[in-house]
Amino acid sequence: MSEQLVKTSSADGVYTITLARPAKRNAISDRLLAALEAALAATPEGTRAIILAGEGEHFCAGLDLSEHQHRDAFGTMLHSQTWHRIFGRIQNGGIPVIAAMQGAVIGGGLELATATHIRVAEPDTIYQLPEGRHGIFVGGGASVRVARIVGAGRMCEMMLTGRVLNAEEGQRLGLSHYVTGAGESLAKAQELARRVAENAPMANWAMVTAIARIDNMSSDDGFFVESLTAALAQTSPEVAERIGHFLQRRGQGPRQ
Repeated sequence: MSEQLVKTSSADGVYTITLARPAKRNAISDRLLAALEAALAATPEGTRAIILAGEGEHFCAGLDLSEHQHRDAFGTMLHSQTWHRIFGRIQNGGIPVIAAMQGAVIGGGLELATATHIRVAEPDTIYQLPEGRHGIFVGGGASVRVARIVGAGRMCEMMLTGRVLNAEEGQRLGLSHYVTGAGESLAKAQELARRVAENAPMANWAMVTAIARIDNMSSDDGFFVESLTAALAQTSPEVAERIGHFLQRRGQGPRQ
């Protein structure tokens, strides 16, 4: 029977994807990457939030270097673009994704985590970009996603020195949004997922697909896309109903 590298479950509109290669600290092999892509493609209809977790003591220790030794330049470029495509689906798939992190969030694991929209860390979480120490360069999107969070200068320093950041340092730099107690990241991610799932799906879609793109635009283009996104999100029937209920609860009827 083949090894199950990714485990999934679904309940109440929350879909949980768990990397299941704990003996390798959930390092991303080609097979695990393909299994992750398949799990994303199989997202159940009606899913309102996704949790991404790692089985065992670590979230993800990054690229499985044993598979990288014999790739040529063209093969390495195509491999990198595969990571970009799959991680891009996480960031821009229209459904909020929450990472529950513990232990190692290293290299490609940090690239994976920063493709999510909300990140929860346990006290033992560590962050590192050790590619410089291995003589390689990032290939899963860190030069865009990680650099935008911590700054290009900080990312360069992390790669040059192999510096390890602890949970508190990562929180301060924005690599996580919440730090929990030991063993509590998944429970916190589930709590957040339930809260996110209460939002109108169109509003969630707008937030997770538009904000990062607007950040990559000129101010004028960003304002224009913001107005178009607002027009889509704020005129759906569900939103009109929600606003009506909100006003009624505060004793405000529609203006005459």
